[in-house]
Amino acid sequence: MTASDATCFTVVFEDPSELPSSQDLRNALQKGSDEVKLDTLRKIIVSTLNGNTHPQLLMPIIQFVLPSRNKQLKKLLHFYWEVCPKYDEDGKLKQEMILVCNAIRNDLQHPNEYIRGATLRFLTKISKDAELLEPLIPTVRTCLEHRHAYVRKNAVFAVYTIYRAFENLIPDAPELMQTFLVAESDSTCKRNAFVSLTNIAMPKAVEYIMQVFDQIPNFDELLQMAIIDLIRKDCLNDTPYRPRYIRCIFELLNASSHSVKYEAATTLTTLTQNPAAIKAAASALIELIQKESDNNVKLIVLDRVDMLQQKHEHILDGLVLDILEVLSSPDMEVRHKAIALVLKMVSNRNVEDVVGFLKKQLQKTMEQEQDKNIEYRQLLIQSIHICAIRFSEIAASVIHALMEFLNDSGNSAAVDVIAFVREVVQKFPDLRKSITGKLLETMGQIKAGKVFRGALWILGETLLRIFGTFLRLDIEESIKEIRNVLGEIPILASEQRLLDVAGDDEEAEKEEGPKQPSGGKPRVLPDGTYATETAYSSTAAARLEAVKAAAKPPLRALILSGDFYTGAVLASTLTKLLLRYSELNVEPRKVNALRAEAMLIMTSIIRVGQSKFVTQQIDEDSQERVLNCLQTLSDLKETDAVHDIFLKDTKAAYAKMVATEENKAAIKREKETKAKAVQIDDLLNFRQFSKKSAVDGSDEYERDLTRATGSTDVRDDFVSSLNKVHQLTDVLIVNQTSDTLQNLCIEFATLGDLKLVEKPSTHTLAPHGFHSIKATIKVASTETGVIFGNIIWESGTTESCVILSDVHIDIMDYIKPAYCNEAQFRSMWTEFEWENRVNVNTTLTNLREYLEHIMKSTNMSCLTPEAALSGECDFLSANMYARSLFGEDALANLSIEKAEGSGVIIGHVRIRSKTQGIALSLGDKITLAQKGSGKSTN
Repeated sequence: MTASDATCFTVVFEDPSELPSSQDLRNALQKGSDEVKLDTLRKIIVSTLNGNTHPQLLMPIIQFVLPSRNKQLKKLLHFYWEVCPKYDEDGKLKQEMILVCNAIRNDLQHPNEYIRGATLRFLTKISKDAELLEPLIPTVRTCLEHRHAYVRKNAVFAVYTIYRAFENLIPDAPELMQTFLVAESDSTCKRNAFVSLTNIAMPKAVEYIMQVFDQIPNFDELLQMAIIDLIRKDCLNDTPYRPRYIRCIFELLNASSHSVKYEAATTLTTLTQNPAAIKAAASALIELIQKESDNNVKLIVLDRVDMLQQKHEHILDGLVLDILEVLSSPDMEVRHKAIALVLKMVSNRNVEDVVGFLKKQLQKTMEQEQDKNIEYRQLLIQSIHICAIRFSEIAASVIHALMEFLNDSGNSAAVDVIAFVREVVQKFPDLRKSITGKLLETMGQIKAGKVFRGALWILGETLLRIFGTFLRLDIEESIKEIRNVLGEIPILASEQRLLDVAGDDEEAEKEEGPKQPSGGKPRVLPDGTYATETAYSSTAAARLEAVKAAAKPPLRALILSGDFYTGAVLASTLTKLLLRYSELNVEPRKVNALRAEAMLIMTSIIRVGQSKFVTQQIDEDSQERVLNCLQTLSDLKETDAVHDIFLKDTKAAYAKMVATEENKAAIKREKETKAKAVQIDDLLNFRQFSKKSAVDGSDEYERDLTRATGSTDVRDDFVSSLNKVHQLTDVLIVNQTSDTLQNLCIEFATLGDLKLVEKPSTHTLAPHGFHSIKATIKVASTETGVIFGNIIWESGTTESCVILSDVHIDIMDYIKPAYCNEAQFRSMWTEFEWENRVNVNTTLTNLREYLEHIMKSTNMSCLTPEAALSGECDFLSANMYARSLFGEDALANLSIEKAEGSGVIIGHVRIRSKTQGIALSLGDKITLAQKGSGKSTN
């Protein structure tokens, strides 16, 4: 028996340098107690595994350890018999092993069932030693009839392993297993016997199934799993029992065991493509999702249902409401996956039921205000949005219900609603009248600035598309409602009056006359200088803070809090309304009155933005935008170009943006759908002519290649793909010299977010011997890293070293372009804490060319629409996104411009991710791309 055939099932680590001499070990075995013998035998096993076999200790172990009745010693002896050298130099069994064989036979006849069972398990590990096994065969056969099930179940596997290794030792093993299976009553023993019979004589196992066919639904879970496994294997070939197998699997779909139900459902989909069978299997899987408490199991089964839906479109559409019941799970990942699956299955037939269910779930989220409910509410709103846009007939039924959430304290949900409303008014003109009315009713309840900006944009654009008498009334009503949510104007004058009133009230409450200002404590000003704070100044500051903290209308509160972007949007909306109002057949007096009121509002925004009543001063861009609107309203008879900018261009820009998003979604759906076209020289696979797995009907080689390379794309260059596969866990060391290598150790080191879990131990390698060493490396995240190492050993008095080749891990092999919407990008950008900023250093002079160069170098996709990047401009800002094969997100923002005069591109790239490794690795990749592109300088 060669050294390569020796196997070890248990490894107990100890430092071989502390191992006593052979004589010391012999004395301990001869004179020590059972505890000392246990410790000594453990050291001998470790030394044997390290290459020092101690052949002179074999007889002392037989003399002093083998007769012991200690169960722990007997168990440890089994480990020793596995690894000890049983053959001499001529390849013949040592004479001492005859004594071992007799001892094993005695243990197989031992009255204690534990010793019998443990010994039978030991036989399965030395099944390659025929000379040892042959005398034990009669005793093993008798163990099949033992009264205790523990002995019988181990005897079954002992017979199986012996027959598989040496069929001549038990030639009647199939008949023996068949007879045992019929007479056995214990479920575990029957399962072991059936598995053994399946592997050594499948026709007899099939014969047994046909005999007990009607009893299979009542069998134990383990036996049912074994039967399903046999059905899967037998159906790989042309079997006449396929119809009966399908009937059996149908019955097992109702099994109480979740494992049996899952295996039966997945097996049924491989046996037949009948729509009824596919639907029954999917129903069983969905029922399993609802009953199983483990979220990981829910996710796995949801993936399986998703695969069925992709292969059998529209067959599972009737189960969409059953899948929606999975939303009762509190885990958000499960909810996300279930919603994504439902959205794929929505059709004209079930869209009303789906939206109705989602609306009920949305209403339930209002009962409890929790973080998960807020996230769940946002998910539901986005799902309803998708359904309504895809199926216009239900848009009217959901739009008003969703608009109830415009006042949601959770900013994200309200933002999603206003985005949905804006898209609806763009695509469905018939709903504009009712949406505008509802929006005016709820405007006083809006709290978020982004929601207000969306509402104001809708009012400014939607009312421009409604003609007739109602248009004039709607414009007047809109301006009136804007006044209500803005409060009294001018804003600065009214705030100052409130401050004065607060001061008068304070003076009136004083019983004595005014006091002289008293000296106060010094106060540090923002510029670092000191100032004295008097009683008057501190009182005035307190009055000002009280005025700021007083309750105010929502739009007014936003402007006073420093949200002047919303103020600029308000000015633009008022301008659009007045421009359209002036074109109607309205008395000039009314037009001038509304125009003066609008101009007063705009002026008030600028004035208060420069006062002490706001949190921060108005920014230059917002002020310029408001002044442009003021100038436009000051002369309504300007050129048509100004009118077109306000009344047409903004609407056209949004329409173009919506069209771009639709094109992206269509491209994404096209990529996700199955490819129908095939090439004329494509390989034709005939299942009947092949012996490939019937689990999913795919090519074994392609599936293994996908697992190895991590790629879901079928590539032509298979060899180059396999070049990325490196064997890391097992290192085979071969001593090709005639010297003994002492203290041989392999050392690994890593760069990057890689960590060596354990250090490999030292070994002694005999001449021309070899040894396998395991090294476990933990990968914390997807990033660029390097694994390097060396082998060190001692030969005599000299120490030698071999340096191993480095293994480079390139992040670009695991990063793929991906897509997400603007809200998701902003949410992740805010959430991710790791950021890496890379300065631009290139000789490229074209901004778009540099953007494409960065996208190609980092495998990232550009999220910024093409319409926003088109045209000639000296600055460019774009968002980029990628996703790793392990589900990690990588975000990037490119902000560059051309320097005046030189035309050199300057700026930076900001990279954000959840883990530090991705951010640093992508930053290094960009830096290298700039240096190595051939078009850049250091």
